[in-house]
Amino acid sequence: MVVKGLKKKTVKGGKKQQMKFVIDCQQPADDNIVEPKDFEKFLTNRIKVEGKTGNLGEKVSISRDKSKITVNAEAPFSKRYLKYLAKKYLKSQQLRDFLRVVAPSKTSYEMRYFNINDDKDEEE
Repeated sequence: MVVKGLKKKTVKGGKKQQMKFVIDCQQPADDNIVEPKDFEKFLTNRIKVEGKTGNLGEKVSISRDKSKITVNAEAPFSKRYLKYLAKKYLKSQQLRDFLRVVAPSKTSYEMRYFNINDDKDEEE
C-alpha cells in the first residue's frame, strides 16, 4: 500500500570520514634492518580495497616520510589490518623473531625489538 506524496527519508551523503594511521619503523630502519621504501611498496601491493589487491584508487593513499609510513583511508578501514600486514611483511623478511609491532597510540603502530634480558641478571 503506497501513499501518494510520501517520500522515503534518505540520508544525504556528506564528506566521508578520513582515517589516518602511522607506522613508525625508526629503530629497525636506523640499523638498516628494514627498508621503509620496500615496506611502503609491500603495503601498496597488499592492501585490499573492496576485496581486490592493487586497487587503492582514491580511497586509500600511502605516503612515506623517512622512516614513517602514513596510510590515509576512508571510513571502513581497520587499524588491525595494518598490523596484520606489518607482521606479514616481517615474516616475509624473516624478521618476525626479532621485531614486533606495538601500538603506542590510538592511530599509530611502531616496530620495536623484543626485549631480551641478558643472562647476567639471572645469574646474580
